[in-house]
Amino acid sequence: MDLLIIAVLGILAIAAASQLSDRIGVAPALILLVGGTVVGFLPFIPAVELDPQVVLEGILPPLLYSTAVSISTINFRRELVPVAVLAILLVALSAAVIGAVLTLLVPGLSLAWAIAMGAILSPTDAVAISIARRLGVSQRIITVLEGEGLLNDATALVILSSAVSAATSGKASVGGVLGGFALAVLVALGVGWLVGEVSLRIRSHVTDPTVDTVLSFTVPFLAAIPAEHMHGSGLVAAVVAGLITGHRGPRMLPPAHRVASRTNWHTAELTLEGLIFLVMGLEFFGVVERVDNSDLGVRRAVAVAVIAGLVTVVIRALVVAPMLKLLSHRTARWAVHWEENEEAIHQFQNRCSAIVRGEAEMPQVPWDRRRLSRVQRKLRREPSHESIARRARRLSSRVRRRGADLDYFAAKPLRSREGAVIVWAGMRGAVTLAAAQTLPTTAPHRPFLLMVAMLVAAGSLTIQGLTLPALVRVVRPAMAGPADDEEKTAVVSLLVNAARDAVTEDQELPSRSVHDVVSTAPGDPPTSGATAEMDKSPSPAQSGDNLSPTPEQHILLRRERSDVLLSPAAVARAWTDPTWRHDELAPVREHALDMIRAQREALLDAGDEGLYSADSLEHALDRLDFQEIMLTSEPH
Repeated sequence: MDLLIIAVLGILAIAAASQLSDRIGVAPALILLVGGTVVGFLPFIPAVELDPQVVLEGILPPLLYSTAVSISTINFRRELVPVAVLAILLVALSAAVIGAVLTLLVPGLSLAWAIAMGAILSPTDAVAISIARRLGVSQRIITVLEGEGLLNDATALVILSSAVSAATSGKASVGGVLGGFALAVLVALGVGWLVGEVSLRIRSHVTDPTVDTVLSFTVPFLAAIPAEHMHGSGLVAAVVAGLITGHRGPRMLPPAHRVASRTNWHTAELTLEGLIFLVMGLEFFGVVERVDNSDLGVRRAVAVAVIAGLVTVVIRALVVAPMLKLLSHRTARWAVHWEENEEAIHQFQNRCSAIVRGEAEMPQVPWDRRRLSRVQRKLRREPSHESIARRARRLSSRVRRRGADLDYFAAKPLRSREGAVIVWAGMRGAVTLAAAQTLPTTAPHRPFLLMVAMLVAAGSLTIQGLTLPALVRVVRPAMAGPADDEEKTAVVSLLVNAARDAVTEDQELPSRSVHDVVSTAPGDPPTSGATAEMDKSPSPAQSGDNLSPTPEQHILLRRERSDVLLSPAAVARAWTDPTWRHDELAPVREHALDMIRAQREALLDAGDEGLYSADSLEHALDRLDFQEIMLTSEPH
């Protein structure tokens, strides 16, 4: 009963912190951390200690999976170079430098144990990225920070394991560390990809959204547990499964399943995040008590934590600064390369279009001769027009993706302003705390090291988290904003063309249903295409009975010469309106569903090529999902 009461109080505290954060402008994590620390020091509250395996195996996999599902895969691919630098090179360098510093500050601490402690203090925390997101900085900064937080755990934990092994047995080596890291990543990639693909195929056959949500809660553990048993990184496996789910889910799962799963995962994410920081605060008193009774004392722990925290920031700045210069140089080099081949690229695209129509042979890729030779060899083995056209479409898509990537880098460069935010937003958190608690009991000065880790994590979250808004105001980095009018027009045009293609492929719309359901009220305004009313369509929550328009206000179809174009949004509203005769709407509803699905495929293809921003595509996909949910709901 006591445990139940504590759990209920903890959940209420998490909810209260989330509500309070909006009023005072402080992230819920900081409120829970401070609140837990204050409660932990109350005399009638016993010392709290959480098993680190609960955090590493029970809390972090679903949290990282949830973040990976929601991240834009096209942006993640674009930022893979800075993510790799921060998640691998920076963690390894930080572990080595912090380890060397700690050997000078902590008496009796060998280099191996010091490097283990450096590995504990090196990784940033994906949970803490919510603080930066709330400030509205550009999506490119958020993607780099999220990618780093998703992948740096594997590097840190492999270095920690190797350093502990060297300290206890003296058998670790640089080659062993590199081999262990490669094994952990490769196993995680394979297991995560397999679990992501298989789980999506199974979930695609589930008809109940509730059951699908339950299955989705098992996916991060289905990826993490086997990967750990195969000496891989369970956290990276959960991330890979999440990336696969987020990328392929819109093509394989019904909208109702994805909306329900997303809502429930947000609830789970809020609870797990809050639990980590609340327990971190509650644990602090017990650690302080043990250190106070040791030889080193609390004051030395505070001093060591301050120095270690400063070292992490300095090393991060020293790595980020040259990284940004290299990224800028790469973008400039790509721009010159693209400009030099601009005419050849234009001819290449036209030639690919002619190949698809069967009017030309395979063109040469302007900047990739080696890949061209491989493609031509494959084409000689597969001489059919279908295979040639398929490969031409792929090559054309690759060229468009390269051009979109270049536009993305040029429009949103990572300059020193953005670099300052990336440096200061690299906060430590749950991974540091959980990894510190995995230190064996034989480690020298274990309570002291645990307190240093907690102080660095709590200090970075508090100091950097509270001062990050002021830093953003001072340096003024690129901020996230709505899509420009030109991009909105391009997305609408893409949807209209996809709807027209769907109509062209399926011209057999029953004429009786057309005359029965089309509004002929003379005061109705004309539509401007198949999706003219999409942007005005309300979400299901807005379509209450008191807002439902009358049948005379609906325009479901529009004749344009010999074509009949539907407005899926208007059909969706009519389907949820009890005043309509649903038996007459049924044929038109099926046609509208085909149009919506064709529009979704066009949006996802554009997303794979990176033609539009992730926010614009997500907004359009959400509206299509709501329309399909309305059309597939039971009629009143």
